[in-house]
Amino acid sequence: MQRRPRRPESRRTRGVVLSSAVVLLLTGALAGCGGPVEIESHDLDDADRAACEAFVGDLPETLADEERVDVEPDDALGAAYGDPAMVVTCGVPTPEGFDLTAQCQVANGVGWYIPNEVLDDPDADATLSAAGNRPVVEVFVPGDGDRGDRAAAAIAELAPLVEEHLPLVTRCD
Repeated sequence: MQRRPRRPESRRTRGVVLSSAVVLLLTGALAGCGGPVEIESHDLDDADRAACEAFVGDLPETLADEERVDVEPDDALGAAYGDPAMVVTCGVPTPEGFDLTAQCQVANGVGWYIPNEVLDDPDADATLSAAGNRPVVEVFVPGDGDRGDRAAAAIAELAPLVEEHLPLVTRCD
């Protein structure tokens, strides 16, 4: 078998290869930071979906002094704020551990269930749920040092919208 002689690379070829490598690195770097926050969807009946759509439609542009950021998909039943993002999601399942004996933090008249293990570790990520309302709404707050202040402000600001759109079915206090 005879080998074809290899042509020396031209400056133009090396420039194209180098430019392509830079573009790939920048694309990868940009994809790794920022970008829309993904919000998981759950199966809901028509009434719960309508309640969540009304709730999400009234969510503010800022929450706990954090600006609203893009989410994915565009029609997600939730919103995200800040970086790292606090994520509000409507129509989630009732959280594990929530029952009639569960203790909740009440903010502006709405009870928010917070699992004990989250209360025990102030640096951990936290998910707070208005578990007594239907459909259930939750707020994920990353454990980034000021979680407590962000969480308290968020649930206090969200309480009027929860009361307006998501009927109370189980008292949580």
